[in-house]
Amino acid sequence: MAVQWFPGHMTAAKKKAAETLKRVDVVIEVLDARLPEASCNPMIRALREFRQRPSLKVLNKADLADAAITRQWLDFYNRQENVLAAAISCKAGDPIKNAAAIPKLCRRLAPHRNTPDKPLRMMIMGIPNVGKSTLMNALLKKRVAMVGDEPAVTKSQQTLDLGQNMTLTDTPGLMWPKIEIESDGYMLAASHAIGVNAVEPEEVASFLAALLLERYAPLLAARYRLPTAALATMDAAALLEAIGERRGCRGKGGWLDREKAALVLLTDYRSGALGRISLESPESRELVLRQQEI
Repeated sequence: MAVQWFPGHMTAAKKKAAETLKRVDVVIEVLDARLPEASCNPMIRALREFRQRPSLKVLNKADLADAAITRQWLDFYNRQENVLAAAISCKAGDPIKNAAAIPKLCRRLAPHRNTPDKPLRMMIMGIPNVGKSTLMNALLKKRVAMVGDEPAVTKSQQTLDLGQNMTLTDTPGLMWPKIEIESDGYMLAASHAIGVNAVEPEEVASFLAALLLERYAPLLAARYRLPTAALATMDAAALLEAIGERRGCRGKGGWLDREKAALVLLTDYRSGALGRISLESPESRELVLRQQEI
């Protein structure tokens, strides 16, 4: 079943964002470093390109992503026209590494905006639960935006003075009406960018399990104390069963609770307990796009 999620308030949020974009110089698009293109909203790209606004791609949660693949993504974006990219680690309640570089990079994209009469006007955009509000709080060095480990926490826009001839607008997380690439929906759900009521945990965990068996089997072996040789013969269903056995995911009658096992895997991935994992690379993305065209 394809994953889709577009709450009603996002239609109004899109309209408001389009209006505000008229008065913005640079779009700071926050992406999930573990799945940069899957978490890149095509609606945001269309709005930005219509207004011919440059973009700073901020790959957030870089501390959870595979460092080598993150470097590939930075090269990928920095080759694009009117685009710069940076990777940061953004956690609520913790200092944000490299956040101070964000305004400097935005100035490079709009060097003509640097006076009291012409302040640099930046706008933070992105899908839900990628850390937009946490980044805004860090840039302002105070808590002005609500933060939570759930998608769609921010419901309205706010613009604040950042000082040094700069303003910053925070926006609600925006999804798009139809996720065309099926694997994108599963990656977004696995990474907690989609509301829990829109997905089945077992289905999402099965997708994640298959991907991890293919690319990150050593991390699975270390986390769940599973023999590497055994992992080589497992499919997604067998892995979830093995995790359930290891973690004692049993119902009252002693039966294996597959949903609990699925939630164990999803939680370990989302929290970083499994290790640094990227769900896509520029190479795998290109392959997916080719298959989509076919």
